[in-house]
Amino acid sequence: MELFLAIYLVPLAFVIFHLYKLLLRWGDHHCYMIGYECYKATDDRRLDTESCAKVVLRNKNLGLDEYRFLLKTMVSSGIGEETYGPRNIVLGKEECPSLADALSEMHEIFNDTLDELFAKSGVSPLEIDILVVNVSLLSSMPSLTARIVNRYKMKSDIKVFNLSGMGCSASLVAIDLVKHLFKTYKNALAVVVSSESVGPNWYCGKDRSMMLSNCLFRSGGCSMLLTNNRALKHRAIMKLKCLVRTHIGSVDDAYTSCIQMEDDLGYRGFRLTKNLTKAAAQALTMNLRVLVPKVLPLWELVRYISMTYQMRKVKMATMEGIGARLNFKAGVEHFCIHPGGKAVIDEVGKGLHLSEYDLEPARMALHRFGNTSAGGLWYVLGYMEAKRRLKKGDRIFMISLGAGFKCNNCVWEVMKDLEDGNVWKDCIDSYPSKSLVNPFMEKYGWINDESLSFIGLN
Repeated sequence: MELFLAIYLVPLAFVIFHLYKLLLRWGDHHCYMIGYECYKATDDRRLDTESCAKVVLRNKNLGLDEYRFLLKTMVSSGIGEETYGPRNIVLGKEECPSLADALSEMHEIFNDTLDELFAKSGVSPLEIDILVVNVSLLSSMPSLTARIVNRYKMKSDIKVFNLSGMGCSASLVAIDLVKHLFKTYKNALAVVVSSESVGPNWYCGKDRSMMLSNCLFRSGGCSMLLTNNRALKHRAIMKLKCLVRTHIGSVDDAYTSCIQMEDDLGYRGFRLTKNLTKAAAQALTMNLRVLVPKVLPLWELVRYISMTYQMRKVKMATMEGIGARLNFKAGVEHFCIHPGGKAVIDEVGKGLHLSEYDLEPARMALHRFGNTSAGGLWYVLGYMEAKRRLKKGDRIFMISLGAGFKCNNCVWEVMKDLEDGNVWKDCIDSYPSKSLVNPFMEKYGWINDESLSFIGLN
């Protein structure tokens, strides 16, 4: 009898032990966010209507037609009077940016957000196991991660990753990297720093498709603290539910729709083509085919399967066809859309059939801080938190689009009621703004007078 029990109990105990190990390993795969801190520049770097006009007029390559084009773009951009520009642009050094200017811009963002993050979380820089920095348009030596390690005297076995060229959707690329690293490193703490180097990449030529970036991009960034340590679950503000990445760089029109290059005069800049909206729709559609089954309940999935078949049948690749007949609110409560521009927000809203209430955070983030590239999502999230919209158990759908062309989306679950004023605390009561009309037209509307076409601006 004892031998019989031994024969059966030993294997059973072995199976139970390994199931327990698998359960523990599964638990370690969770990705919790402890906190995040967005960057807010000083007032001397503010780009209001007057400052933007001065920057435009300094460009001696522009004629009246180009100036008119910039005026119309500024008016329709959705950007307000209180965004922040790089210091070298404010000082009039856009045509000859130095490495020191570029590094100074990054150091201000890194130091400010990381100091706040460590102070508020109570976590020491020495405790950080993983550091990921994503800045698309600046790659220095030593790396940007090395500069952070040096400033905060982080430990020697920290795992560091420096991501470049990933565009506006880089923040979720970095978080996805951390999520996969958490499968290997148990009870780890990770820091993700997302920003963009705007100063050295200001376009000084006259190609209209490259002038658009000057109207949209502004200085900003965010630092985040993540962990897979279940003992810190009670301190977490959000938990990552799922993350899906889509890359359609194999499609030529999509690949070239958002690309860094030099114009015919040798001026380096960022070109945005007319294919951008089509590329965004295609990437978002492909991404949702994978993400939606992870998010929506069963009754909505039946509708999703039916609609997916119809979309493939008619080859729908427009934004408006993406979310037709799908009720995303059955699976998520909040929509955190990358504030890439008014047109991007409008098109995503149409595609997913979202209300103005859903789009408000993205519109207000664009209005107050501009397009801060990879850091943009977190200003949108900050708006939701400052407005006390985020309650325990709510789910947040983050949507990011970027060069490549990429669409990276994820869903977070809110772990506790959130109400920190963050970078919005000084102005949140004045939002949503009653009017998003840019005053540039009122002051410089004379530029549209056709009778002045013979006048040059040089």
